[in-house]
Amino acid sequence: MSLSARDQAALWHPFTQHQTAAIPVPIVSGKGAYLVDENGKRYLDLISSWWVNLHGHSHPAIAKAIYEQAMTLEHVIFSGFTHEPAVQYAEKLLAILPSQFTKVFYSDNGSTATEIGLKMAYQYWRNQGQDKRRRFMAFERGYHGDTVGAMSVGKSVGFYPAFHDLLFSVDMFPYPATWLNDENVEVKEQETLNKIAQYLDQHAAETAAFILEPLVQGAGGMNMCTPRFLQKLEKLLRAHDVLIIYDEVMVGFGRVGADFACIKANTVPDIICVSKGITGGFLPLAATICQEKIYQAFLGDTFAKALAHGHSYTANPIGCAAALASLELLKQSEPQRAMIEKTHQQEIANMAARVAVEKPRYCGTIAAFELNLGGYGSAASRTLQNRFVEKELLIRLLGNTIYFLPPYCITEAELKKAYKIVAEEIQGVIA
Repeated sequence: MSLSARDQAALWHPFTQHQTAAIPVPIVSGKGAYLVDENGKRYLDLISSWWVNLHGHSHPAIAKAIYEQAMTLEHVIFSGFTHEPAVQYAEKLLAILPSQFTKVFYSDNGSTATEIGLKMAYQYWRNQGQDKRRRFMAFERGYHGDTVGAMSVGKSVGFYPAFHDLLFSVDMFPYPATWLNDENVEVKEQETLNKIAQYLDQHAAETAAFILEPLVQGAGGMNMCTPRFLQKLEKLLRAHDVLIIYDEVMVGFGRVGADFACIKANTVPDIICVSKGITGGFLPLAATICQEKIYQAFLGDTFAKALAHGHSYTANPIGCAAALASLELLKQSEPQRAMIEKTHQQEIANMAARVAVEKPRYCGTIAAFELNLGGYGSAASRTLQNRFVEKELLIRLLGNTIYFLPPYCITEAELKKAYKIVAEEIQGVIA
């Protein structure tokens, strides 16, 4: 029996309607920018395998670090104990973030990292006797994960209608998405800022935090905003004493060109949530990083003020060892990241000239555009997805959005060839 057949008999996949989905591609190995199936076909991974694989599949440096750590210490409870990989990674991570960040709280996935960020912000105010600060603000089309709190602040993305009755109320604001040659961007930005200012004038004293994906909204459609907008937003929220949470789960670790979106945008939130690329795609790990004032608010003589949150695999030593190796590789990847951004800039323009695409855009190593496909699950969307697989390209559509988010090891020639194939396949489907 084939691997795909065995899969269908036993497994339930994430974000999948199994009645209409194609048979899963059976991958048996990966190397660099390629994945290999059980028949020997090689697929160019243009989305970094769900955005996690920074440096290429099966990178030997990370594999070696995992092996060496596994032979030394595989696990220890992280309440009341510590270990070298966790301490060392926190030190190195804080060293490349703005100096205001002083503490790292480990977890194991992006949804949980944002959930912890929300809990930190909520309890921060509660610990100071400000129990009325229960509101959260977020952007429409933002995605922050699939736990209950994360779903609540991301419910406008449209994935969770079955759970709406379980979610807490969140105040949503329009996101000033922009693209190449967008003449109305400043108008959109000011309209959003005006709505936020009006809200804050009424509700700032009841608001705990604003959570957002800086520069690029991921699962909501690779929607992009300007650094200028984030700077104005930060100033507005600071003036009203509302905490800022950056969900950098996708955009962290070089995806937007700079190591982190907060650095590229020249802004400093109170809390940052990271995961996905943290271990280079090898192991589950996440971190919620905060400024010292947040940490200090949880100190007290009793457990009542402590952050009552944790996981069995918090700060797993093997995961931290993988993250340390990935961080070393990140230092070496800057030229590759610059090449990817330059190629996106050139090829997105070429794509727009060849195919009837809408809203072409790029930010660092991320590029995207829109097609009129009929949205999630449409026949045209499924057809195009299947054609990409037939052409040995790993691309996952987000409704009408096609995007490129490759590992940093991809070559310029590979990326340009992929753009050419994508343009040809689009013409074959929507002609």
